[in-house]
Amino acid sequence: MKFHRIYIEITDICGLHCSFCATKPTNKTMSLAQFEAIIIQAKRFTSQIALHVMGDALTLSHIGSFLERLHHHKLRTILTTSGYYIANHSYDTLFHPTIKQINISINSYNKNTNRITFEEYLEPIFRLIEYKRDNAIETFINLRLWNLDSTLSEKAFNQTFFDALKQRFGVVIENIPRDSRQSLRIAPKTLVHFDSYFEWPSLDNPFYGDGRCEGLKSHCAILVDGTVVPCCLDAQGVMDLGNLYKQSLETILYNSKTQSILNGFKQGKAVEELCQRCSYKNRFKE
Repeated sequence: MKFHRIYIEITDICGLHCSFCATKPTNKTMSLAQFEAIIIQAKRFTSQIALHVMGDALTLSHIGSFLERLHHHKLRTILTTSGYYIANHSYDTLFHPTIKQINISINSYNKNTNRITFEEYLEPIFRLIEYKRDNAIETFINLRLWNLDSTLSEKAFNQTFFDALKQRFGVVIENIPRDSRQSLRIAPKTLVHFDSYFEWPSLDNPFYGDGRCEGLKSHCAILVDGTVVPCCLDAQGVMDLGNLYKQSLETILYNSKTQSILNGFKQGKAVEELCQRCSYKNRFKE
């Protein structure tokens, strides 16, 4: 079994309360020893680690130590951040050799009660892009605007962002479809990535039935408490496949529950109730 990437939640702390995001009652951070024990096992199944499920890795002042361990084990890394904590870290950390891509969720700004202006929020992000450009750094940066919908409810906010991009980088963005997954280049290996809002899976959601999914096919996820789950959207650990602090990753990935979920998806069946109540899998319809 090989994955395109494995998500590891080194912390579930993000410091924000975005209205579009699920919430977790805990505030935990994985120890460096726990993390290294996990990636030693994970590297048998992937060459790429995404440091995200619910938390923001950049809330950690010692994130560099985690990156060093990933680099030591020859693993590439994807960071996903709200952007609020970029200024807390050096460019040496943010462009560490292990980091392949940085995803910045721009639409987190207007879904929180903010004490800074949008301009103040964007400034460290724009400086990051300029530093990357001026130093020909190969790391990808994705500026995520995952707030498209049929009513264009975020049109005003998005236009403010587009105006800021035009003023800083001379990029003109217009005529974005209402519901479209696409990317527009604003600098070398720097994209604005558009997508629609998605509904977090929950047992309280409506019943959506069967379907296929990338869970256990392209990826799996490991939560901060060591719980292994089939996909990066099971932030609450509802589909607990086993715990890495008690079992090996190999044992967990080849147990009967894991294989039942995987084989179900191969046949277009959602075996678990959470999957049956997840609308995200509709994106994978053939």
